[in-house]
Amino acid sequence: MQPTKVGGVSARNNLQLRSSQSVSKAFGLEPSASRLSCSLQTDLKDFAQKCTDAAKIAGFALATSALVVSGANAEGVPKRLTFDEIQSKTYMEVKGTGTANQCPTIDGGVDSFAFKPGKYNAKKFCLEPTSFTVKAEGVSKNSAPDFQKTKLMTRLTYTLDEIEGPFEVSPDGTVKFEEKDGIDYAAVTVQLPGGERVPFLFTIKQLVASGKPESFSGDFLVPSYRGSSFLDPKGRGGSTGYDNAVALPAGGRGDEEELQKENVKNTASLTGKITFTVTKSNPQTGEVIGVFES
Repeated sequence: MQPTKVGGVSARNNLQLRSSQSVSKAFGLEPSASRLSCSLQTDLKDFAQKCTDAAKIAGFALATSALVVSGANAEGVPKRLTFDEIQSKTYMEVKGTGTANQCPTIDGGVDSFAFKPGKYNAKKFCLEPTSFTVKAEGVSKNSAPDFQKTKLMTRLTYTLDEIEGPFEVSPDGTVKFEEKDGIDYAAVTVQLPGGERVPFLFTIKQLVASGKPESFSGDFLVPSYRGSSFLDPKGRGGSTGYDNAVALPAGGRGDEEELQKENVKNTASLTGKITFTVTKSNPQTGEVIGVFES
């Protein structure tokens, strides 16, 4: 920031405080039409004090204006775009907006599944979660385990995209989809109301789903969040590292189960289940949109 200039005005026998035009242009602000004058009739001490206060006020007003402009340009959740609209944007237009984490919507079509029987190849399959719930004990004592709403800790990197695989529509109206390739997993961390954080893999690896378009479901593979070679802070792992890192308590009883849980790392894959519901389709463009629960 350049220092504020103080110039003499001989016609009115006073001094005028003016803001630098270069600072105004840098912040995108128009030069102010108001003027702040310090009379020459006052003594030198009062003159210096008034001009110092004036400079502080001018600097505060400039900073406040810049903050308001920045807040006015800030954007919230981006508008959901179609696939063609996303493809028409440049990298810099998408960067930092959150659009890359959104699944596209479709324009037109009908509010049902309108594809003819046959074999298709699904591409650009995208899954965007909108909420996460975790089954855990309640915050209050002796409360039964229930699904609780969580706060998402992961940034905008939890959407699955570019998934592809064969998609078949049978004459009886049932559909079948097999996942073959794509960005089919994402590491996600959520936080429970009590503050506990839960990491997990959001995935549909090796999914085979079938049923009516209104509700077709299937099972998929859920790999371990961490591999067998991962070491915890105490150097314990599934296939490497220490066997244990905590000495047995006196007597050797009472804590065996908790110690074994921490010492023995389980990296086995599990099975997940997901259900899809088609809410809209456009046979002309070959697009389908809907909701899911996993």
